[in-house]
Amino acid sequence: MSDLVRFGVAMDRALLTEFDRRIAALGYENRSEAIRDLVRADLTRAAWDRGAAVVATLSVVYKPHVRAEVLRLAEPEPASVDLVVASQHVRIDRERCLDTMVLRGPAESLSALAGKIAGTKGVLSCELHVAASVADDTRTNEVQVSPPRDRDRDRDRDRDRDRDRDRDQEQG
Repeated sequence: MSDLVRFGVAMDRALLTEFDRRIAALGYENRSEAIRDLVRADLTRAAWDRGAAVVATLSVVYKPHVRAEVLRLAEPEPASVDLVVASQHVRIDRERCLDTMVLRGPAESLSALAGKIAGTKGVLSCELHVAASVADDTRTNEVQVSPPRDRDRDRDRDRDRDRDRDRDQEQG
């Protein structure tokens, strides 16, 4: 931040003491950074409330056989923006997978996508976390970790690996 502005804040002593304890427990070195984070968080919530463009993560835990449906729901619909900026797939164990997606777009669209995925049979958990507001929906420095064209290949690879693992366990 090159253009810092200093200002004073009047606060009840008991509230300040509690605030100081909280920020110390969180590892803040000073009040200024804690207050900046609170302001950023409030501005992000306000952007969400008014339906502005935001950046968020969507973490989805699901049964392995549901992955194709989760990916299908995350694909852009005709005449809509592609909300998924990047995604990561992790096999937690034989019974569960975790996909984490970085989303960018209008708050309403992100909420609708999270709702569609959460309502899918076999989805065990679906958590949307709004990380930041964005001035507009322009795409800059975008990284596509798992491009849509590779998702089928990834799904097939995971299915084959799981089938081989299951077969080995049955034989062993």
